[in-house]
Amino acid sequence: MLRRVFAFIAATCLLSASWGSVRAQAEDSKYFSETGHNVKGEFFKFYSSNPNATFLYGYPITEEFTSKDGNTVQYFQRARFEFHRNLPEGQRIQLSTLGQFTYISTGPLNVANSFACRLYTETGFSVCFAFLEFFDEYGGVGQFGYPISGFEYHENKIVQYFQKARLEWQPWMAEGQRVVVSDLGRMYFEKLGEDPGLLAPVKPIDNSPQVTTSLQVRAFAWKAVTLATDTQLFFVIVQDQNLQPIAGSGCTAIVHWPDGRTESTNITTNTNGVGIVSLSFTNQPYGSLIYTDVTCASNGLNATTITSFRIWY
Repeated sequence: MLRRVFAFIAATCLLSASWGSVRAQAEDSKYFSETGHNVKGEFFKFYSSNPNATFLYGYPITEEFTSKDGNTVQYFQRARFEFHRNLPEGQRIQLSTLGQFTYISTGPLNVANSFACRLYTETGFSVCFAFLEFFDEYGGVGQFGYPISGFEYHENKIVQYFQKARLEWQPWMAEGQRVVVSDLGRMYFEKLGEDPGLLAPVKPIDNSPQVTTSLQVRAFAWKAVTLATDTQLFFVIVQDQNLQPIAGSGCTAIVHWPDGRTESTNITTNTNGVGIVSLSFTNQPYGSLIYTDVTCASNGLNATTITSFRIWY
């Protein structure tokens, strides 16, 4: 009897230790379905310590790896984390100075109102207006580094470069949302010539579910032009946010004929995320454009696209 009791206690302890190990592993990493990558260990601790991490850094676009510049890094949409083993615990993760790495001047824009600006003598540049409000709200020098440019035009946007980031002005956004952090992570990844295979989505290391957060639907016609009496095929491709195929997606294709009629066809995508719409028609007007609206749905999400073909003259 005693041996059975001790055996039960030992088994319970082993199960508890195993469960604790699984829990510790899960709490030490997170899988981001939005981009199909994991963040773990000290990188995850650094990421999760910032309450605005997703807004400031974006989602991970690679796993942790050794970069071409020799650093152990992980790329995010708007940042790159570096691991420095020689530094004390709590300081080993550093933000790469992506602003400095990617900045090429296009010439300054003149800002005359010095009362709405703050000059940083360390680099000789000021931060002004809404950029200054954003800078102060989200961490200042500690988060972004010092400014290394004034206002400039880049990619048809007003931007300002800092040592670790670039801020940009998006006037089409709502009030209070017009200043954002640029996606310099991906930009520097390409500039440094990192292996593009590292961007491919991977499976979760903690067995968490892979969640579809958005659908992407594309459609194209087999023949760009047809005879007035002919057959046609439309190919519909449904993928998730990481361009992985979505099987079993229900799609509706609505064909708009030149005489005002519409014809609706329902299809379901196969294991490759592909569905096919088949048409037969007669005596369509020469030169007319026939277009098709495609709507697909899966797991409560939906997306639309359009494709077309022309009747040959």
